[in-house]
Amino acid sequence: MFVNGLCSIPMMAKLDVLPERERGVCCALELEVPPVRATELADVLKALSDPTRLQMILALRASKDPVCICDFTATFELSQPTLSHHMAKLRGAGLVEATRQGIWAYYRLKPHLPAHVRKIIDAL
Repeated sequence: MFVNGLCSIPMMAKLDVLPERERGVCCALELEVPPVRATELADVLKALSDPTRLQMILALRASKDPVCICDFTATFELSQPTLSHHMAKLRGAGLVEATRQGIWAYYRLKPHLPAHVRKIIDAL
């Protein structure tokens, strides 16, 4: 029973016979996403939370071929080390992979992303 927005227990009721809710014991919620997957999704969303990284992922998604870091340097008004830092964040989140040809690194989306991660990228 609630009085003035507060839970009140009738005086004649014994605490041990009241339903759990009325004793102040909350029920645990069933989580849709296991904690390990929630952590993985949070890491992906953190990596995508930067506007530059978001645009880089969209460019990689649209490209049929791996993209050279020099192409990103020509696209963004950022230095190559800054763009490499952004790519490192995307790699750390498991979104992209790199191959080297000479002094240049070429990036592409990982081909076999987990379905739940692919859905996030496809929704962008």
